[in-house]
Amino acid sequence: MTAETLAVESDFFAPRTAIDDLLFEFLTEKARTAPVPGQSPLILMLRDFISGGKRVRPLLCVTGWIAAGGQGDAAHAVRLAASIELAHTCALIHDDIMDASDSRRGRPTVHRALADRHHVPRLAQQYGTGGAILLGDLALVWSDELLHTTPMPDAHRARVLHCVDLARSELIAGQHLDLLTTGRLHASVETLLSVIRYKTAKYTIERPLQVGAALAGAGPEVMNACSAYGIPLGEAFQLRDDILGVFGDPDRTGKSRLDDLREGKCTSLVVHALRVCGPTQAGRLHTLIGDPDLGEQEAAEVCDILTSTGARRAVERMIEERYRQALDSLALAPFPACAVRTLKDVAEAVVHRTA
Repeated sequence: MTAETLAVESDFFAPRTAIDDLLFEFLTEKARTAPVPGQSPLILMLRDFISGGKRVRPLLCVTGWIAAGGQGDAAHAVRLAASIELAHTCALIHDDIMDASDSRRGRPTVHRALADRHHVPRLAQQYGTGGAILLGDLALVWSDELLHTTPMPDAHRARVLHCVDLARSELIAGQHLDLLTTGRLHASVETLLSVIRYKTAKYTIERPLQVGAALAGAGPEVMNACSAYGIPLGEAFQLRDDILGVFGDPDRTGKSRLDDLREGKCTSLVVHALRVCGPTQAGRLHTLIGDPDLGEQEAAEVCDILTSTGARRAVERMIEERYRQALDSLALAPFPACAVRTLKDVAEAVVHRTA
């Protein structure tokens, strides 16, 4: 099942319209009532940026609520899910600054778009970076507003806030470790897997499921089942990202395949290639990866090395192993049948996606 088929045939995407509508109305009202001159256009830029997201994390939040037995009106789960999307927006805007990325979702990144709007060329880059940092911070503040105004029992709120705090702190730890390994192509597989687990796996799959489950009052058995499914599938999600970042079609991914290579990202593909290749290929990888002027011809050479050394095949095997682990966990999970079906569909779409 592809992501496109999932959108049509699965219940997973059913809450998306409600989440999108809430975010649109929330940000439109913020822009309308902005107290500071010049703030409304910035808020509308945030609203436009959000409009292109897949909503994987907020939809998993709603799925977690259902998996933990949430019943009746899903409005509270939708509001909590929208809070997760705003926090994720902050992470994306800041991540693009750290990665010096020019495009996101097929459009200029926020810091590039803001720089292009500035009327003093020599200050444009500084304005773009500063404005994007502030816009990301604003998204996080408003994420908290939605979070803290979501109605729920006090006992459930404590668990929800604990999961949210874990998700944010783990993401920051993973991002920092990612920064530390950038340009260090000799990083160990263990270090790389730590980056993947904290930057992506927990933050993308495990914690959103647990946030929704906590809203429904889930006990330890359900929370542990979210972890057993979420961590291996989250790792598969990032490993697929590693492949798409180099071999993907930019028209589908919305990002240039040159970005990670120019930045010197140490990915699973690079680690596997360097473990088996000869000195000539290793020398070329060290020369090309991290070169800020790397072009399409050099990127194609890197792709050839990653393929000929078996690195791409090795990462595909890692994805398949984690996919199977996630599916096996569902056989033991105390989830209702509808949630199990949805999570199986999600796993297949995550593993086989092309964007």
